[in-house]
Amino acid sequence: MNYRTLGRSGLKVPELCFGTGTFGGANEFFKSWGSTQDAEAAHLIDICMEAGCNFFDTADIYSDGHSESVLGKAIAHLKREDVLISTKGTFRGRNLGPNDVGSSRYHLIQAVENSLKRLNTDYIDVYHLHAFDATTPVEETLSTLDKLITQGKIRYIACSNFSGWHLMKSLSVSERYGWARYVGHQVYYSLVGRDYEWELMPLALDQGVGALVWSPLGWGRLTGKIRRGTPLPENSRLQSKMVVDAGPIPDWDYVYKVVDALDALATETGKTVPQLALNWLLQRPTISTLVIGARDEKQLRANLASTGWNLTPEQVAKLDAASALPLAYPYWHQVQFEERNPFPTKQAHGN
Repeated sequence: MNYRTLGRSGLKVPELCFGTGTFGGANEFFKSWGSTQDAEAAHLIDICMEAGCNFFDTADIYSDGHSESVLGKAIAHLKREDVLISTKGTFRGRNLGPNDVGSSRYHLIQAVENSLKRLNTDYIDVYHLHAFDATTPVEETLSTLDKLITQGKIRYIACSNFSGWHLMKSLSVSERYGWARYVGHQVYYSLVGRDYEWELMPLALDQGVGALVWSPLGWGRLTGKIRRGTPLPENSRLQSKMVVDAGPIPDWDYVYKVVDALDALATETGKTVPQLALNWLLQRPTISTLVIGARDEKQLRANLASTGWNLTPEQVAKLDAASALPLAYPYWHQVQFEERNPFPTKQAHGN
């Protein structure tokens, strides 16, 4: 397993991070992700550690906090300093009080303390805001996070699902006051979801913010189980009645075009469709780590095998072409003037 720097920080993280949203299965929504319990969770953690994947991601809302609790038990037999833990706050959990949501000082302190208890640890390595809270002053949020760092309760801060202006404003405020800055941004990015390249990737390159990619297999569309002319698998999250769990409504002709290209490369390389999709992401600018999920050992080992090799430039170009889409304004206009305004990759142009 190779390690990369998380943005403009000194923290080294493995190319793959194990996402534990499948741990717990406490309600209908998260049962559609998985319901891994204590013994199996510890087994999967050990497989990750053997492969050099020592980074584990969760969130306080995953299975109403049970994901954090199961993860805490699963790593209890390991030396704490050998493990990197990432968790998140901001979203509302089960409590319905007016202050039980958001990124206010009140809620963040409460959320961090509760996560520490569930994880059974003294500190969190990377703490994310799960979303931007437009109702709380950015100064209040960042001063709180900075204080939590000085107290030793969190080590690094990151954000998730921010717009470009959300992130840039936050970085500017941190710089103005000398507070800790976001070194990571957990984002959706995949071969069938390349919007990250338009605004957030150039910003991340300029400001030194590493991408931690969630759902790198495009909400399950790049698992190799979905192909043209075949029905969706019965146990797929894409069959979920909850729209949010199925991801954005896709253009299936586009998805099939990308899968066709992956299938052709799978025949050529002997790799699987998901391994190819993950390896393509690892060669993109700004990527610090990919958050991979797995319901069982077989799936986990297959995903871990996406590292240690690279697609050739020609193979990357084939996937770039198959997944390219027209750009939104102003990016289609900016692309015409690449001499003075280069995009991070030529492939981001949609050509």
